[in-house]
Amino acid sequence: MDKITIDYLLTNAHVLTMDKDLSQYPSGAVAVKDDAIVAVGDERALKEKFNPVETIDCRGKVLMPGLVNTHTHVPMTLLRGLADDLRLDVWLMGYMMPVEREFVSPEFVRLGTSLACAEMIRSGVTTFADMYYFEDHVARATADAGMRALCAQSVMKFPTPDSASFEEGLAYARNFIQEWKGHPLIVPSVAPHAVYTCTEEILRATSALAVEFDVPLHTHIAETALEQENSRKDLGMPVVPYMKKQTIFEAKVLAAHCVHVDEGEMRTMLHAGAGVAHNPSSNLKLASGIAPVRRMLEVGLNVGIGTDGPASNNDLDMFEEIRLAALISKVATNDPTTLPAPLVLLMATRMGANAMHIGDITGSLEPGKRADLIVVDTNPVHNAPRFERDPNGVYAQLVYAAKATDVTDVMINGKFVLRSKELLTLDEQELLKQGQEYARKIDTFLIKREKSVYAKLIAIGGAIEEESFEVQAKVKVADRQPVIDALLAKPEIIKVIRKRHYREYDTYFLFDNEEKEKLRYREDHFINDQGEITNVRSRLTHIGQAREHKYPNQVLLSRSRFFAPATQSLRFYREYFKPAAEHEIEKDRLRYLVEYKKTEFFINLDEILKPAGGKFAEIKSRTWSQKDAEVKSRLISELLLELGLSLDDVVSEDYFEMLT
Repeated sequence: MDKITIDYLLTNAHVLTMDKDLSQYPSGAVAVKDDAIVAVGDERALKEKFNPVETIDCRGKVLMPGLVNTHTHVPMTLLRGLADDLRLDVWLMGYMMPVEREFVSPEFVRLGTSLACAEMIRSGVTTFADMYYFEDHVARATADAGMRALCAQSVMKFPTPDSASFEEGLAYARNFIQEWKGHPLIVPSVAPHAVYTCTEEILRATSALAVEFDVPLHTHIAETALEQENSRKDLGMPVVPYMKKQTIFEAKVLAAHCVHVDEGEMRTMLHAGAGVAHNPSSNLKLASGIAPVRRMLEVGLNVGIGTDGPASNNDLDMFEEIRLAALISKVATNDPTTLPAPLVLLMATRMGANAMHIGDITGSLEPGKRADLIVVDTNPVHNAPRFERDPNGVYAQLVYAAKATDVTDVMINGKFVLRSKELLTLDEQELLKQGQEYARKIDTFLIKREKSVYAKLIAIGGAIEEESFEVQAKVKVADRQPVIDALLAKPEIIKVIRKRHYREYDTYFLFDNEEKEKLRYREDHFINDQGEITNVRSRLTHIGQAREHKYPNQVLLSRSRFFAPATQSLRFYREYFKPAAEHEIEKDRLRYLVEYKKTEFFINLDEILKPAGGKFAEIKSRTWSQKDAEVKSRLISELLLELGLSLDDVVSEDYFEMLT
């Protein structure tokens, strides 16, 4: 019988198929033609059946499916080591997103992706799931490197480097999916980033898009305990039920992290056919927790292993990730039999491909699947000696002792991208040179930013970038009531527009810099007539170096101020801004917005509670010009007299200056 002609016959290998039976062939071979595996089995039988164009002697090494990295953000190789040892919110909102807004571009994305592909190929990864911006450029760089990937275009509720609005992001994702669907290496996808960065409309729209084109949907789910806590508080239910309510699970979901999910949520994902990406290094480094992987597997979920992005890991080494996944699960369950070596390697191959919804084409060495395979040398000194009595010994070698540097050859889609440790599709030295140039630019940007509290405030977004001056004066009073009576007694002269009652909690951050900047974190508790708190608002005020001018009667034109909503916790701002010192002031405030001689003023009747500082009547108004300030300073003096207050008792200092 004539032999069948094929392209490659890889022989003299210990073949691990990672198929449903975990079949292995200690003296095995794999036949490859075009982009597919033709046969897997004993070497002697395959040699008799096939006539290869090239026979490759694997020299007794392990021949196995390529590793599947189920969650990452590959362009972030260019942000590796940028900001470490921080909490997730500080790391993400304080450093990653500001730098991304400044630097992320198609060029940045292509370079970062190419660097990542070089790293992953060398460590035996043949397939990965990405989520980032300019995902068409991620796809192009990945395809040029010869790798297989699920590339998911991010969509969020706020502007991103590639989209000014979620509508633009959604349109971008649609165009990307239409352009790349059917590509031999790239599976296009859409990525509503997370429940806390997406609205209901975004979640529903992205799910509908994924269903329309029958592509996976990649998202973050329950990465931190705070995410779950906020979901329950703000949305009335945990993350997974909320996602289900917004139709997310009508799509083929790949859910990253799932650290804080209960069994009910696991079963919801199982019934929806969702896959999970477990990211042990990132979850540990950011102190997000340890995912309940063993229970997920018992429930029946497909759980893969991911590195997460190289800015939060800080590498793309799947061998390291596999080993860590096995070890932390044992600690989490207090059971050394949890996640045995064959199972955790399965998670990194076939099960990971299933979680990505591409298990029909990759993840195991089986006839008809794409020829995505790697050769691993298990003979180095760090992996010697080798015991052969237990057939599972080879899995233990790979999980507990093998290293990324043991990978000698990588084939993806029937083409070699690494041969005898030589990278064939990328110029590493040129990539490293270009990457270092980006690092220099980002360093320059952050060094300049770190010197200015104002620049750091602007970097996290939301600041009103206008310089605000206030004309103000205050008088200490024994009792607030007489001032209130005087204020309300002359409506034809002083028109009250509105009244508010607050309890204000101020935390001042002080800094040892030349600008003598201060940052005030204020939490306002709105109080109704029954003394109940009806609303809470948080704000940041940046107070620059004093630019003061005193008008007659101690009326003060105060320093510049910039305002921003305080969308993060006080702890976040403390860790992000790193003040040299802090001071707290608590006060009860009755605030009246009034009109006096066709000019609006705020009249604050304050009682300083912490530290105890007495009661004050304060009049202030915003101003933007010298002439306006002069007019308002004169009117403030008149108002003080109308309220029965003496001009001789006026003080011009801020409460902070008076009380510290």
